[in-house]
Amino acid sequence: MKIGLSLLVTVAALMASLAAQADETTDSLAMAQSIEATDAPIAAVEDLSNAETSDDPTSADSTRVSTSDTPSNIPLYEPPHGFDINFFKSRTNPNTKPYTFWQDQTWVGLPVFAAGWIAKGEKEAFRQNYKNPNTKIRLIKYNFHNEIDNYTQYVPLALTIGLKMGSYESRSDWPRFWASSAMSAAIMAGFVNGIKYTASEMRPDGSTRNSWPSGHTATAFMAATILHKEYGLTRSPWFSVGAYSLATATGVMRVLNNRHWISDVLSGAGIGILSTELGYGLMDLLFKGKGLLRNDIEYYPDLRKNPSFFSISMGVGLGNRNLVLPPFNFENLEEFIESDNSDESSEPLHLKFRAATAVGAEGAYFFNPYVGVGARLRVKATPINGWSQFAISEEKEMKTVLDDPDLANSLQNVALTIESDHITEFAFDAGVYFSLPLSSRFAIGTKLLLGRSVMDDIDINARYTGQQLELAEDASGNLNFMPSDKVVDHSWDYINVGATNSMKFGTGLSLTYGHKNAFSWRLFCDYDYSRKTFTATYHPMGLIEALSPDMALLLQLADTDILQPASSSVRKSLHQWVLGGALCVSF
Repeated sequence: MKIGLSLLVTVAALMASLAAQADETTDSLAMAQSIEATDAPIAAVEDLSNAETSDDPTSADSTRVSTSDTPSNIPLYEPPHGFDINFFKSRTNPNTKPYTFWQDQTWVGLPVFAAGWIAKGEKEAFRQNYKNPNTKIRLIKYNFHNEIDNYTQYVPLALTIGLKMGSYESRSDWPRFWASSAMSAAIMAGFVNGIKYTASEMRPDGSTRNSWPSGHTATAFMAATILHKEYGLTRSPWFSVGAYSLATATGVMRVLNNRHWISDVLSGAGIGILSTELGYGLMDLLFKGKGLLRNDIEYYPDLRKNPSFFSISMGVGLGNRNLVLPPFNFENLEEFIESDNSDESSEPLHLKFRAATAVGAEGAYFFNPYVGVGARLRVKATPINGWSQFAISEEKEMKTVLDDPDLANSLQNVALTIESDHITEFAFDAGVYFSLPLSSRFAIGTKLLLGRSVMDDIDINARYTGQQLELAEDASGNLNFMPSDKVVDHSWDYINVGATNSMKFGTGLSLTYGHKNAFSWRLFCDYDYSRKTFTATYHPMGLIEALSPDMALLLQLADTDILQPASSSVRKSLHQWVLGGALCVSF
């Protein structure tokens, strides 16, 4: 992968070298045309004054136009050719003006960090209930592992260096670039490590207590903001879009790898942006006008001209709050379990949802100020009320079944583990976007989207450890199930609730405010509709298979389905609303 990053820097440098040569040719032609247009009237005035006042030296001196300050006497700037590896050579373009500290500060990192802080407080939305000692600490149920996020965090910075090596002029010369980047990294490292080892937040995989905030995400957004400042604001906003898209992907990978909670990623993104703005602002105070090669193209976003955007968002999900599944049906269950609560199997399963927390990334490209196309990726986590209490109650019932005097010496134990106590939906949508600019700074937007919805299951696993029972003669010579010398450790799915993947329709209404330095803020209300089949699978009698294979065989010979998991299904229409805000890069 290190070789891949080196190749990336080299390719970027070659591309930048070609672009720099093209820019140099264009700038030279434009300058030549400007000089010709300026010198022509100067010469005409001088000839005219000499002709009319040849006998009057005083008049000639008073009417002659001096050429000492014309562009023809100003030395033309020549950008470097080929590779620029003068890493410590300082230079300043004559047509640039100094930045001020406040010009570099948008403060957009603060609300993004605060959003992560808020999400951290809403622990129930994205993590299991810690009150149950058997609950696993993790965000996503399924195992996923990929180390690409260890490298993508540096790619925007590698691209910036590659472009500069290729003589593709950016905002700063090499010394000012190194100083700004180093200061940004120092501020970011101080923030991240200072908070990490003070908060002591456990990671989703349970490995260490340094989860919040995400250092990988902070590094990625710091690198993305450096590329944004050096090239996105001075050359093309597409540099900013690509940089922040890659930084967002890095944060998503940290979540999928179960290394960080969503709150860690949001706060890390805010720290990365804020640290870079502070680093560049401090270097503005130190360098002043020295070492500047280009100024910003536009200081404020104009939503009448540039409604295209890329955004990261956070919101609260509202909508369906209850899910009732029909009763499970076990054949002759009361014949095998004698309990006052044996009729509970005939009761419906009632799940109650709390408000969801939604985070996402969205972008759209507009062909004109009004119509464009785009896509949205959103993750929404909905906690279930009472799932932990349900697990504790079921575990107690199973231990009651095993509480038999004949099994007192079997060293038995049964435990239920909550694998997930919230339904997590992953949704991808694409469609048509609309914008109605109210002014250069405000715009109303809407959209029509069609997409796919995938939901993570909620489930509880059971585990039995102890001696196995076998059919044998007791002391009286009667056949009975007796503890054997074989010790087993058996796990099975106790209960699982999942939903089918489905198509979904989405729309929404938004209000966008053009903030500063290509950043915009957006308030939105989105509506999504889908229709899903929810299925619950309940398998309490898996204990028999773990406890005694002989007993399980007898039940199979009795032609009963008691050992088969019971299921219950219902088809439901989902009407979901998400209210929230987003940070946008407008272009």
